[in-house]
Amino acid sequence: MVNSDVSKQDGISASLPDFSREFKTWFAWDPSRSLIASIRSYQRSGASSLAFRFAIQKVAILRHRFWSVVTGADIPINCQIGGGLLMPHPNGIVIHPDATIGPNCLLFQQVTIGQSKGGVPIIGGHVDIGAGAKVLGAISIGDHAVIGANAVVLSDVPSGATAAGVPAVVVAGKRI
Repeated sequence: MVNSDVSKQDGISASLPDFSREFKTWFAWDPSRSLIASIRSYQRSGASSLAFRFAIQKVAILRHRFWSVVTGADIPINCQIGGGLLMPHPNGIVIHPDATIGPNCLLFQQVTIGQSKGGVPIIGGHVDIGAGAKVLGAISIGDHAVIGANAVVLSDVPSGATAAGVPAVVVAGKRI
């Protein structure tokens, strides 16, 4: 039986972002973390009351464009991403601007999170999405869920469940 009240599984929280997962040292070649850093910089400066925030936003936009080309990812600069996002291989990742991604998620290459027939997905916290997976439509992926590689998810996935296949079905009631 799956306990959906558990806020931590495998030591990773589904509600408290771990920003150390996004940490990058200066001048380190880490394209995925650099892309996330440019998004975070843009969003922080937009919420700021500094007089020169528009200049900071322009620099963040240029950084975002550069790292988007380097990574081959299509992640909008104003999307809603929780802290602690990991993208070990960001090539080909596509995220709809209105989609919501919870904290401490893991996205592999070629993942698509997009709109289909009137809505966008809401991804919970600590969700692992395998390479080539497509998450489409007005669906909800619960906390601590796992989406298998090349799965096409068109319906809700409960917390702690594992989904795989085309179309994806829940294959296990807990993370495997």
